[in-house]
Amino acid sequence: MSAQDITGQWNGLLKVQGMQLRAVFHINKTDSGYSSTMDSPDQGVKGIPVTTTTFENPKLRLEIRNAVEYSGELNGNIITGTLKQGGQDFLLNLSRGETENQTLKRPQEPTKPYPYYSEDITFQNSKANITLAGTLTMPNKEGNFPAVILITGSGPQNRDEEVLGHKPFLVISDYLTRNGIAVLRYDDRGIAQSTGDFKTETTLDFATDVESAISYLKTRKEINAKKIGLIGHSEGGIIAPIVAVAEPKDVDFIVLLAGSGLPGDKLMLLQKEKIEQAMHIDEQQIAKGQKVFRGAYDIILGSNTADSSLKNKASTYFKQAFGSQATEELISTITNQIVNPWMINFLKYNPVPTLEKVKCPVLALDGEKDLQVPPKENLSAIQAALEKSGNKNVTIKLFPNLNHLFQDSKTGLPGEYSEIEETFSPVALDEITKWIKKQVE
Repeated sequence: MSAQDITGQWNGLLKVQGMQLRAVFHINKTDSGYSSTMDSPDQGVKGIPVTTTTFENPKLRLEIRNAVEYSGELNGNIITGTLKQGGQDFLLNLSRGETENQTLKRPQEPTKPYPYYSEDITFQNSKANITLAGTLTMPNKEGNFPAVILITGSGPQNRDEEVLGHKPFLVISDYLTRNGIAVLRYDDRGIAQSTGDFKTETTLDFATDVESAISYLKTRKEINAKKIGLIGHSEGGIIAPIVAVAEPKDVDFIVLLAGSGLPGDKLMLLQKEKIEQAMHIDEQQIAKGQKVFRGAYDIILGSNTADSSLKNKASTYFKQAFGSQATEELISTITNQIVNPWMINFLKYNPVPTLEKVKCPVLALDGEKDLQVPPKENLSAIQAALEKSGNKNVTIKLFPNLNHLFQDSKTGLPGEYSEIEETFSPVALDEITKWIKKQVE
């Protein structure tokens, strides 16, 4: 133990929200102790000064003030430890050898050549004056096929709804197309090859993109214009009913994958509570967080959307609520997360009145371990609203063990998504496919 040397270069691989980031520490001996710097090669950053470096054999502590803290224990050529950042802990082991990013296993992703026709396309949203880019897959190049449009969840997504190393929309489109159903999936506005500005838009704006996708499909002779359906995941499950009500003659059916039936503010509080409970956070802390964010959401709900002082109101509220526990940087981050066009609209939107007007067939699915759109509360609300509409063709189904991404999971926590090899449950894929085939017979 006494002979262990901490100086030199130490390499590690940090896994954060599905991403893999290499971390490199350079530790040097000085007259007064140790000094070090940090590199993040995958972010193109080198030589970040480490504020504090202490080594009391075998324990190492590195701190970049107000940013990163690392604690580890040296054992030969390995340091096992934990990196803390933004209030979260991440396992980070360091070694002398070079570290390479690990290849993620995604066995469901199809590989070319596909046994069907695939075409990259563009279409216009004239209301927004933007061009949307996507991929249309069809069982064959010639024919007349029923079709579905895939609608992504919240946040900027490409046509594959790529998230945390998974491409669920690529897997879904491949499965459906192999089963005789054409699929259109596209990049969100302002993302990848689509034009526009994602940051300034709301759920209602994204609904016009879906309407434009329908208009495009109706121009294709290979598509049966009377058999066009929508499949929406998460926020997409809110958008699909909006479009079905706005364009009742053009939408033959809708599939809601973890769609919400609750007002946005209630959903966000419930999501926060469920995730924190699954993380075994103290109940008193959970209750305190609920109170704080309930107050913040009430400020937004009681405001005019165009209120220019809303950000200042929210920031002042959080400063009072958190007191000295939160830095200015944290207050600013939280404020910006809830005071932006999309979130303001989302918090104020109640999907129930729209669901009560949906007349086309509906399939609503969720996983019992979904912590982002908890199934018990949301599926019940969706079912009640559709019953009130008098809709007789409604199927509601809950899958055991599936999470928000419809993966077989242990905890349902978002941190687990990237660690699971499965992208989308084959059982759920089969259920969706059988139901759609029944609708388009």
